[in-house]
Amino acid sequence: SQYSAVDTNPLSVYIMQPIWNKIIKIVPLWIAPNLLTFSGFVMILFNYFLISFYDWDYTASGTSPGLVPTWVWLFSAFTTFCAYALDSIDGKHARRTQSSTPLGELFDHGLDSWATSIFVLSFFSVCSRDNGKTGVSVYTMYIYLSIVLFNFMCSHWEKYNTGVLFLPWGYDISQVVLIAAYLLTSAIGVEIWQKPLLLGYYITDILVILLIGFSLFLSFPQTLYNIHRAHLKKTLKNDSLYEGLLPLVSPLLLFVLLTVWVVLSPSNILAKQPRLFLWMVGVAFSNVICKVIICQMSGTRPELFHWFLFPLALVVYAAISGLLGWMEEAVLATFTALVTAAHVHYGVCVGRQLSEHLNIYIFSLKKRVQE
Repeated sequence: SQYSAVDTNPLSVYIMQPIWNKIIKIVPLWIAPNLLTFSGFVMILFNYFLISFYDWDYTASGTSPGLVPTWVWLFSAFTTFCAYALDSIDGKHARRTQSSTPLGELFDHGLDSWATSIFVLSFFSVCSRDNGKTGVSVYTMYIYLSIVLFNFMCSHWEKYNTGVLFLPWGYDISQVVLIAAYLLTSAIGVEIWQKPLLLGYYITDILVILLIGFSLFLSFPQTLYNIHRAHLKKTLKNDSLYEGLLPLVSPLLLFVLLTVWVVLSPSNILAKQPRLFLWMVGVAFSNVICKVIICQMSGTRPELFHWFLFPLALVVYAAISGLLGWMEEAVLATFTALVTAAHVHYGVCVGRQLSEHLNIYIFSLKKRVQE
């Protein structure tokens, strides 16, 4: 199906697009668009592991503000900007080199679905976790991440039903806010996040309120409105309500299972291993959404239950029933490693199948030689 996306965000249309149009002119024509997409993702990943090295348990900013060197925050601002730029120009570059393919679309959105959580997890290091005086509780982090992923899911669920991807306003705004936050932190230090800004509210509180406000009162109603409009114009992809709601079943069940684990964990797993747990949430979500994106692109029906839900349900049951006992953390670590490996394996397989099917290379504009 022909790719179509609509972007109405004034920040994007009037400020960012002119910048991207200048940057794109520097990119050599022999570079494959997927290489741009992938480079941006690798930068975000590298930055995430760098921050994790200095701040594994999200306490560095709160307890000993100098633990994360200033250059790391500057590097975070730089990598976030580069990833944002590369993600914004890959499509333009594909049209410029006449190499737009379904593989490129899937590659872009698939990596975005994973990068979304990594951006959020990197940002948590700036505001640090709750230490009784300042910071954000690990439960707030979990809710925050869930809302961001819910927004991402909504825009792709909408595309599944309408065939058009309405780019959420939150995307450009969040990228600019992230870059600004890193620059601010490198200039002033993490202390800025630990002093009340307005009426006793901290910057982090204000950001959480804005995020929830944006999601529940702007993006979600907009999604429902766009689907309703397509329904009135008789342009919906799916006739039945069941078909239309099908892609939501697995992500919602995923969220329910994870929340049950968070709330009922005997060893309070989220507080013990916030970085591992939230990473696992992001990876599992990305895999579920990638399936929806593929179904939407290929016009096929998603299965009702994503296979991840079965091992996850087992692990959650074993954890909350006390079966795992002191092994809960070790099991989480193992499960996280397996989920990550399965997701990477899935991505590689889909990429290879599509590149063979479409007769193209993933990272090169040369055509494959027919066997």
